[in-house]
Amino acid sequence: MKRVFRLFSLTALSLFGAAAAEAQETKVETTIAADVVNQYIWRGQELGNVSLQPTLGIDYKGLSLTAWGSVGLTDPDDTKEFDLTLAYSIGGFNIGVTDYWFNTGNDPEGRYFMYEAHRTNHIFEANVGYDFGIASLQWYTNFAGNDGLNKNGKRAYSSYFEASVPFKLASVDWTVTAGAVPYATDFYGTSGFAVTNLALTATKDIRVTDSFSLPIFARLTANPCSQKAYLVFGFTLRP
Repeated sequence: MKRVFRLFSLTALSLFGAAAAEAQETKVETTIAADVVNQYIWRGQELGNVSLQPTLGIDYKGLSLTAWGSVGLTDPDDTKEFDLTLAYSIGGFNIGVTDYWFNTGNDPEGRYFMYEAHRTNHIFEANVGYDFGIASLQWYTNFAGNDGLNKNGKRAYSSYFEASVPFKLASVDWTVTAGAVPYATDFYGTSGFAVTNLALTATKDIRVTDSFSLPIFARLTANPCSQKAYLVFGFTLRP
């Protein structure tokens, strides 16, 4: 298992390097961006306060490799995170694998290259989904690493699925999202099927100059399972 985890990381980095080397000969799309948010809310869970969340990604003919991170700006105890996602999409169909790494977990030293079973802070998740245009569906399942436990104390293979519907209103882009956990896992804090994420997001580009605009967004999120609600505001910096 440890060898599999290392192979995933090496494969992702190799693809990143190969795509970069061919950038002058083929059309490789690059993403460089960073979000600043007043709260880090993920799938209805609170993971931090004011955070900086950078993104670096490349995409070639539907195959993409994306690095994403999060670090707290006001509280040194906030979650520190570094994720790598290898994905492929064609038409409305998409599939991918994500390696999540957090500074807390089974390894008290927070070592990134610690992949040993029951000692790693990495979580490996597979996802599959389809975008129908008027709505999209996604399913996510943890298959290895520091996953949660079920009611019997065994690996839960923690899963989450959500549906999103985009629409436009008053020159603003909106998205309604509903997400749920299908069965018990302490990874999401559920004892069975539970709705954990109901969200309404509004996004609008604010033009600063003729050549630069600043995307801002606000998101109202409710977690019926934990009986908590959050209002998130943020903006995106990108070239």
